[in-house]
Amino acid sequence: MNIESLSLTDLVNSREVNASDLASACYRQIERLNPTLNAFITVIPPDMDAPPPAGTRSESLYGLPIAVKDLYDTKGIRTTSGSKFFADNIPIEDAFVIQKIKKAGAQIIGKTNTHEIALGVTNNNPHFGACRNPWDVTRIPGGSSGGSAVAVATDMALAALGTDTGGSIRIPAALCGVVGLKPTYGRVSLRGILPLSWNLDHAGPITRKVEDAAIMLEVMGGYDELDPASVKTLPGDYTSNLKHGIRGSKIALAVGNYVEESDPEILAAVRTSGLVLLEQGVSITEVNMDFLREGALANGLMTQTDGASFHRERLMAHPDWFGTDVRQRLEAGAAVTSSEYALARRTQVEVKRKCDLLFEQYDLLMLPTTPIPAPFLAGENAIERARQLTRFTAPFNLTGLPALSVPCGFTKEVLPIGLQIVSRSWNEVGVLRAGYAFQEVTEWHMMKPKLAVL
Repeated sequence: MNIESLSLTDLVNSREVNASDLASACYRQIERLNPTLNAFITVIPPDMDAPPPAGTRSESLYGLPIAVKDLYDTKGIRTTSGSKFFADNIPIEDAFVIQKIKKAGAQIIGKTNTHEIALGVTNNNPHFGACRNPWDVTRIPGGSSGGSAVAVATDMALAALGTDTGGSIRIPAALCGVVGLKPTYGRVSLRGILPLSWNLDHAGPITRKVEDAAIMLEVMGGYDELDPASVKTLPGDYTSNLKHGIRGSKIALAVGNYVEESDPEILAAVRTSGLVLLEQGVSITEVNMDFLREGALANGLMTQTDGASFHRERLMAHPDWFGTDVRQRLEAGAAVTSSEYALARRTQVEVKRKCDLLFEQYDLLMLPTTPIPAPFLAGENAIERARQLTRFTAPFNLTGLPALSVPCGFTKEVLPIGLQIVSRSWNEVGVLRAGYAFQEVTEWHMMKPKLAVL
């Protein structure tokens, strides 16, 4: 059986593959590749004497090996947040989402590398080492959930958890050639996840396939009365709607100076993706989205300011414990005036209203996930990379809208390209269905980095 071609549901239901076989395959990949790629900060060794996973095969993640970004609290397991401050932090309880995936039968196999305190997109961590892109180890994997994306891209895990404040799920998914979903703000509990911005943080999955992201969201989502950002909604059913197709959907294709300041290969891949979707019976209209520039700038200011607020005591006591780029961004955030922050919040409201009006006319928006392919690690400027790579992702943290990144091509240098699909609040079904429709008539999601193949 070709495990790589199967979805999480296939693997759970298959009688030819059991949980221990899957875990063993992932651990072999970790042993082989992690010394080079540094995707994991902490690997949780398999317990050979442990009983079979609790529950039955009817559970959605029964026995499946899942990687977790090292920002989620895990009971009894070191949770560093990629920071010197938390290098020896052993939580006494699981994050709410960790509780949910354990209840669904998942096996957590390790804690993945992250840009320090999630404030960055290069995943060049000064405390735990740089994470590397499996398509070209001289390049960044994106961040801050870079380790999670690398783990999934190389079969070190079948799925992984990430967080996203300005694009930190979607950016590494795009640069590593996998699927990344940022749900609607309030859909997934943030309790037990180290905050970067209380206003912009999202939690979501990174997977190999769109249907796997749907399964993960069904498990991860749900109301948490102890999380003030959590919104009470009906339980999501994302998997049964995937195959209904998108015929008749109205899609806006983002254009304008802001979008077109991108690598030509990326723009070409996104336009080709539009042609693929046209064949699915949709209509596509070009829409100027230059107002996203204002949203990205406001998101960046709020991220740094909120981060500086949360880490204020650490920044005062031990500024030297932060990496250079993170310290500079926190200091810049601490220097923001109340008027500047208030104006950013006003921009947030205005951009959200513009998006609401857009989705009164269109069902979906499509645009690149990132404006450039994976940059080189050597000589990188982490602050400048954050400005570049979050251009098209950060506005949807500001607005809280659901956004999905799916593989849609490669550059001439064989670097992955991501297509971003966005919709109105709470329409994860719509973005997942569109992503699935695209995936089913393309093969980009089946491509693997050479070093990942045994």
